[in-house]
Amino acid sequence: MAQPMAHRLAGRYEVRSLIGRGGMAEVHLGFDTRLSRVVAIKMLRRDLALDSIFQARFRREAQSAASLNHPNIVAVYDTGEEIVSDATNRSIAIPYIVMEYVEGHTVKELIADGTAVPINEAIEIVSGVLSALQYSHDNHLVHRDIKPGNIMLTSDGKVKVMDFGIARALTDSQATMTQTNAVVGTAQYLSPEQARGETVDERSDLYSTGVVLFELLTGRP
Repeated sequence: MAQPMAHRLAGRYEVRSLIGRGGMAEVHLGFDTRLSRVVAIKMLRRDLALDSIFQARFRREAQSAASLNHPNIVAVYDTGEEIVSDATNRSIAIPYIVMEYVEGHTVKELIADGTAVPINEAIEIVSGVLSALQYSHDNHLVHRDIKPGNIMLTSDGKVKVMDFGIARALTDSQATMTQTNAVVGTAQYLSPEQARGETVDERSDLYSTGVVLFELLTGRP
């Protein structure tokens, strides 16, 4: 298990246990000592910190998510960078995002056993996602990676969309799904234009949401 980069970030955020790991980042349970509240701290993986593409994607997630304030979107509280040394004593900047800690589980976990979700529950989940997307689209941001693993269900029944890591502004003419000739996103939830590496818009998010709805109702992708 990876160890925290430091006991505290910015002299304020205690980095505690590792609670999640993805292709780009690790998420730790954290504690904001200034406001006395539990938070989640997302940190770019150390082995990717020297990769300019991953650095840019991570910073874009911070900028995108920080601009959104909606009850169905995981809130971002703060961002920053932690300077660490590698094995050769070279300084590396590890960007991090301090986020709302959401206690609950993902839709991916909910449907992991292949059992279909009751229709009313599926509608409630997808309605929460669509509410978040409408707000995001109204603010000219396309999420581009809607999938069960990016939809949280809180312990009190709320729906929270997270991970705007590959979100792009609608006005960005380069907002395609290809980076260094590789498609970025989760294949089975991609719209056709995303899979072809073409420019995407709001409809791409709606397509992916429809794929999630199908899986909720049938228990299979």
